[in-house]
Amino acid sequence: MAAASHKPVGAITADDLAAAAPGADAAALHAALRRVLGTGAADPAAVWGELCRSLLRPDVPFAVHRMLYYGCFAGFPSPTPPAWTPDPEEAAVTNVGRVMGARGRELLGEAYKDPISSFPDLYKFSNDNPEAYWKMVFEDMGVEFSVMPSCIWRESDVYPGGEWLPGAELNAAANCLSAKPGRSSEDVAIVWRDEGKDSEPPNFMTLEELRKKVCLVANALDALSLPKGSAIAIDMPMSVNAVVIYLAIVLAGYVVVSIADSFAAPAISTRLKISEAKAIFTQVTRITSFVMTRNCHCTGAFLSTKAIYPQITLLEHILTLYLCFYSRVVEANAPMAIVIPVRGSLPIKGLRVNDLSWQDFLGSVNGTKAENYAAVMQPAYAFTNILFSSGTTGEPKAIPWTHITPLKAAADGWCHMDIRKGDVVAWPTNLGWMMGPWLVYASLLNGASMALYNGSPNSSGFAKFVQDAKVTMLGLVPSIARTWKNTDCTAGFDWSTIRCFSSSGETSSVDDYLWLMGRACYKPVIEYCGGTEIGGGFVSGCLLQPQALSAFSTPAMGCGLFILDSSGNPLPQDSVGIGELALDPVLFGSSTTLLNADHQEVYFNGMPEWNGKVLRRHGDEFERTCDGYYRAHGRADDTMNLGGIKVSSIEIERICNRVNDAILETAAIGVPPIGGGPEQLTIAVVLKDQSSQVEDLNQLKLAFNAALKKLNPLFKVSSVLVVPSLPRTASNKVMRRVLRKEFTQAAQAKKSKI
Repeated sequence: MAAASHKPVGAITADDLAAAAPGADAAALHAALRRVLGTGAADPAAVWGELCRSLLRPDVPFAVHRMLYYGCFAGFPSPTPPAWTPDPEEAAVTNVGRVMGARGRELLGEAYKDPISSFPDLYKFSNDNPEAYWKMVFEDMGVEFSVMPSCIWRESDVYPGGEWLPGAELNAAANCLSAKPGRSSEDVAIVWRDEGKDSEPPNFMTLEELRKKVCLVANALDALSLPKGSAIAIDMPMSVNAVVIYLAIVLAGYVVVSIADSFAAPAISTRLKISEAKAIFTQVTRITSFVMTRNCHCTGAFLSTKAIYPQITLLEHILTLYLCFYSRVVEANAPMAIVIPVRGSLPIKGLRVNDLSWQDFLGSVNGTKAENYAAVMQPAYAFTNILFSSGTTGEPKAIPWTHITPLKAAADGWCHMDIRKGDVVAWPTNLGWMMGPWLVYASLLNGASMALYNGSPNSSGFAKFVQDAKVTMLGLVPSIARTWKNTDCTAGFDWSTIRCFSSSGETSSVDDYLWLMGRACYKPVIEYCGGTEIGGGFVSGCLLQPQALSAFSTPAMGCGLFILDSSGNPLPQDSVGIGELALDPVLFGSSTTLLNADHQEVYFNGMPEWNGKVLRRHGDEFERTCDGYYRAHGRADDTMNLGGIKVSSIEIERICNRVNDAILETAAIGVPPIGGGPEQLTIAVVLKDQSSQVEDLNQLKLAFNAALKKLNPLFKVSSVLVVPSLPRTASNKVMRRVLRKEFTQAAQAKKSKI
């Protein structure tokens, strides 16, 4: 944090506040500031905490929040000052605090002091004593086994990280649907709302209602006469029906194939072939506005839609645009499809011969047994879900989840986001990405409600839903927070029920997340980084530790982290450094196989050993700071060599994003010059206002260079290019390699004309 250039909070005047926030009552704000400073608190974190409690309400202009935050930590000795500090009383009632209060001395011995002070000891305990730690977590979560494991973990020649829950049999979906102590069958399991119905009360589904619907679908699945263990795909938005179908497939002993609802037919076809799916659930969706996206193929959509809805003319199609998921499934040459209508759609006609409407599919079940189903209990390592990596470089990796993986996801939610019984958890996502199944399990296995909004999260409608659903944990990707901040679509809504945010998927911005915290009266953002092949996170935050913006305060429970030096060897644990990240192979919930690649080759071959164990490859570049936080620097291949100095693209982008208020985001790319030589730094710039123009790119380049001097005076921007948007994977990761290729080709073309 470059706080040295900001005025210390004690020197901020009423004129400073007036200049930062024209129209605000600067005199009143300054008087409130002086009252806080007059309390005598000397610790910057204490001063900041008091300002958050007494002055910085959501209706105070963000410029004031920002000025006071940077002012409080001006001259702070660490690059990661705490934006939030745990309160001892609140920490004591978190999941971890409650267990530690009751069993701290039993688990940690005389070293135990209190939940906050002893949290690092509990983390160490989770690695050193997996048997005791995971048994404690399963007991508190109420996980039920039909056959108990012989132990929690044991060495194995088959699995590089050892074998978890040997001999156990269970069903993850059955655990989601069962009432437990402190959780009634009449408790709310899902709360949802459809976009456009924002003035209506939210819809609620109890646990018992969910159980009955899941059992109905499970019985209908058996009526299809597919062999147990068959792969069944889901290609639809994250709706109540999608959740019901997902749980039913797992409950009945089949395997979900997760396909993101944004995928076009070729991507769908690839995933269906890899997984050997025997059926697919999809839906027909009515889009009320004509918005062309990269996933909308109008002509093909019309032709397929015409077959289903003969009464629709081309003009009607263009005016209302029925974008039919089913048409893409047909184009992908999918197996048998079960097609679900949505409210507002026309009756479905013209399906393929072997396809079924939702009504006919459910109608195959005898009414007397529809509401009950005996869950199929399976070994812990039986597949439950096949998910896919982004697939930006060739065929996507097919990653199976087992019945163990949901427990990892839920345990992360239990510990790091403190998801409790009675909570309401929202996270805009899709079942095609790991955070979709993660949301299902982290909510329901912890006795919380899942909050689903059937519409765009980048809207005031979603912001109102968060208020009306009384969301307590709101997850998101940083680009959503950036959109909210730029459009101010959350203004006027009460988010005071939120206890914490969580963020995953890409590197966040300090300013964006400072703004986000302020929307909920400064509740913390729990950064969360992991992977599909892990089933959750390897590094995160926690409500028992101070949280810094855009930083992680702890490795995930039960996960050992190693930063590799330039020679590929692990640095001493807990030492300051930056490099490629590797993981201890003894990691609960992590993958043991891939359907279409060599798991050993992908994750272990060529990795260094530590204490006799070959470390597991992850591929992210991470830094451990002097005060024990972790910071992400993107993929290890998103680094550049500038003048012989290795630097992360994200580190440069953090600085460039703040140079000019007109900038929405940037991408830093090292482009090799024509004819060879050291990489030259090119900055791609996306403007907030696409209709505006940068009058002088050279001036912007000079501004970037001046800002980068604080990082390293040797770093020089060679060129600046304005682009309409940054290319991203379907999971929202910036594809810098695409920009690098485009810029290199453009430079070559330009030279060939000379």
